[in-house]
Amino acid sequence: MDKLLLDKLSVITEEEQAHLDGRTTIERSYYYRPGAHSGADEIDASVVLEGGKLIDMRPHTRFVHFPRHTHNYVEFVYMYRGSTTHIIDDTRIELKTGDLLFMNQHAAQEILPAGRDDIAVNFMILPEFFDEVLKKTGSGSDLLRDFLISCLTDRDAGSHYLYFHVSEILPVQNLMENLIWIMLEKPLNRRTLSTETVALLFLTLMDYTDHVRESGSSYEQNLMLRLLTYIDTRYRDASLQEFAGSERMDLYTLSRLIKRNSGRTFKELLIEKRMDQAAYLLSQTTIAVTDAAALVGYENTSFFHRLFRKRYGMRPREFRCQMSGRG
Repeated sequence: MDKLLLDKLSVITEEEQAHLDGRTTIERSYYYRPGAHSGADEIDASVVLEGGKLIDMRPHTRFVHFPRHTHNYVEFVYMYRGSTTHIIDDTRIELKTGDLLFMNQHAAQEILPAGRDDIAVNFMILPEFFDEVLKKTGSGSDLLRDFLISCLTDRDAGSHYLYFHVSEILPVQNLMENLIWIMLEKPLNRRTLSTETVALLFLTLMDYTDHVRESGSSYEQNLMLRLLTYIDTRYRDASLQEFAGSERMDLYTLSRLIKRNSGRTFKELLIEKRMDQAAYLLSQTTIAVTDAAALVGYENTSFFHRLFRKRYGMRPREFRCQMSGRG
């Protein structure tokens, strides 16, 4: 933990001093649009983000109970030191040092008072920011990445929050400290640096899905997360039968659940992953097309060609030539 950074984040703000002096409720003008009635509970991006910014940061306000509210932006909280208690969609979550909490626009959040040594950092992000982040995380469609990003930005997503217990994951901690420094120091290339850093953060978190907790509603969401992880790691020989067996589910029920939650069948999800991996091999290596097909699970090269052409609109060799030309 960087002492200089801790000192900066620990400074008592004017807002916090008012609470130390006896104020027991939040100052609504810091969070809600002017003229919003006292019962309104949606914190507005135009108030908490400076004009024109897609991402901004502020330390969490300590010493006061923050009543139930929503946001019209994506928020994530990094627990730099100590702990804070959040009630999200009626589920109680205690963030501890090093934890990350992501919330989409549908999450209803309440925050219990934090003490002087409980330092949390709130990042406020407009959904458009993730368009830039996705460009930095690859042109292909990574199933797990798509699923997690949709949890944060898609208004139809089932999960309203993602909670990562990653205090022991050093790369995540380093990236978060870097992001905080960027927000505090405000370099001229701040937007580029913040986009690159968040992209690296997401790529890193993809490797630690076993540390994630989702909205409590979601047996199905958690099952889908396990399914997508299974496909991402076992795409060469993955089968619906094997996954159903590991989950102790019958094929009919599992197939309906997959279709309902992803809009696609297991076969379609598997083909998508295999084609994306094949595209990577063809663009980044010099192996033969037949070898690339075999490596992603297809011994029948003609069948592989048909699937590849359907996905990318060209034959594998044409794809390789096009990608080589770009390099």
